[in-house]
Amino acid sequence: MDASPSPPVKRVVLAYSGGLDTSVIIPWLRENYACEVIAMVGNVGQGDDFAAVRRKALASGASEVFVEDLREEFVTGYLWKAVKAGTVYEGKYLLGTSLARPVLAKAQVRVALDEGADALAHGCTGKGNDQVRFELAYQALAPHLQVIAPWRVWSIKSREDALEYAEDHGVPVPVTKTELYSRDQNLWHLSHEGGPLETHLGEPPEDAWKLTRSPRRAPDREGTVEIGFAAGVPVSVNGKRLGPVKLVETLNEIGGHYGVGRTDLVENRLVGIKSHGAYETPGGTLIYTAHQELESICLDRETLHYKQHIALRYAELVYYGQWFTPLREALDAFVEVTQPNVTGTVTLGLYRGNVRVLDRQSPYSLYDTSIGSFVMNPDYNQKDAEGFINILGLPLRLAEAMRKKREAKSARRRAG
Repeated sequence: MDASPSPPVKRVVLAYSGGLDTSVIIPWLRENYACEVIAMVGNVGQGDDFAAVRRKALASGASEVFVEDLREEFVTGYLWKAVKAGTVYEGKYLLGTSLARPVLAKAQVRVALDEGADALAHGCTGKGNDQVRFELAYQALAPHLQVIAPWRVWSIKSREDALEYAEDHGVPVPVTKTELYSRDQNLWHLSHEGGPLETHLGEPPEDAWKLTRSPRRAPDREGTVEIGFAAGVPVSVNGKRLGPVKLVETLNEIGGHYGVGRTDLVENRLVGIKSHGAYETPGGTLIYTAHQELESICLDRETLHYKQHIALRYAELVYYGQWFTPLREALDAFVEVTQPNVTGTVTLGLYRGNVRVLDRQSPYSLYDTSIGSFVMNPDYNQKDAEGFINILGLPLRLAEAMRKKREAKSARRRAG
C-alpha cells in the first residue's frame, strides 16, 4: 500500500481526463483507500469523445461519471476577465492552461459537495504548476475536504510503471504510438511540453504544432478579420454576432489558417523550474491584439498606464493558481470600471503568422483629429505649453543650480 489516509476516506471525486495517469488513479484509489471513486470530466473545449471517456472511467472502476460542459462558463467567467485585464505571463503566454484549471476545480468541488464526497483527487505531478492551481482552488472553495495527490505519494514514477499498473489492474489502455509531447488543449489554446522541447531550446519541431499552419505554408496573401467589442468583451466577427464559444472557435480557425498564434517560451514555473513550452493560441492572439488596440483609443493615458501595472499582477495571480482570492476580485473591480467605453471594432490583417492593425473604430474614441493633427488650430493654445514645460522642468533647474553651487564651493576650496 502506497499511502495511509487519515482520517478514512469513503468517497473521492477525481478530476478525470481519460488519459493514462487518471485512468490508473481510479483503481489505485480503490486499492489504497478502499473508497468509492467518482470521476468528474470537465469539457473546456478539448474536443474529446466524452462518451468514450465515460466508458473508460467506468471500465477503470469509477462508480459514477459526471461530464460537465464548462465551455461557456470558461469563456465568460474566466477568459473574458483575463482579456479585459490584459493578462499575459512573462510577455508571451496567454495563460490557456492556467485559466482552465480554476473552472475545472470549481466544477469538481461542486460535484463533490453534491455527492457528499469527503475527498478530492487530481493527477497533477509534484513538479508542475497545476497541482498548486487545483489545490488552492480546493482550499478556497471546500477547505474541509481532504486532498489526495497520488503522484506525490505512490510508487509509480514513469509512463512504463503506469502502463504496467494498468495492465495488472485491467485498466483499458489503447495500444498507440507513444506521444512525444505532453499536451493540454481547451478552447483557448493547445500547449506542448516534453519530448524534444526538454533538451532543445531552439525552434520547436514542426510536428509539435497542431492548431496552426506553418507560417511558411500559410496563404501568400493577406487576410482580414474584423472583431467587434461591447464593454471590453468580444461579441462579433466580421459583423456577425456570435455566442462566446462559437466566437472563440471561429477566430481559432481564422488565426490558425494564417499561421497566427504560435508562442515558443522558456517560462519560470511557480515551483522554481524553468520550462520550455510551445503554445498555440490563434483566436486568443487576435482577440488580445484587437482589445489592446481598442483600449489605445478609448482609455485616457493615466488609466491605460496604470492598467498595464494591473495586468502584470493579474497574470501572476492566474499563473500562480490564485484565482479564488480577494486580490483577484479587487483587480477585477478596477478593470470593470475601465471597460464600458472599450466598445467598437478593430480590423486586423493576417499574413503568414503576423498580425497588423488595419483599422480601429469606436463611438467612445478619445482620438480628436482637431487637436491630434499637426495642423495649427484654435482648439489647442500652443502658448500653454511654455508654462507646462517650465513646471515640469523646475526640479531639473533646481538640481542644476545645486550642482553649480557645489562646483563653486569646491573651486573655492581648491583655490584657498
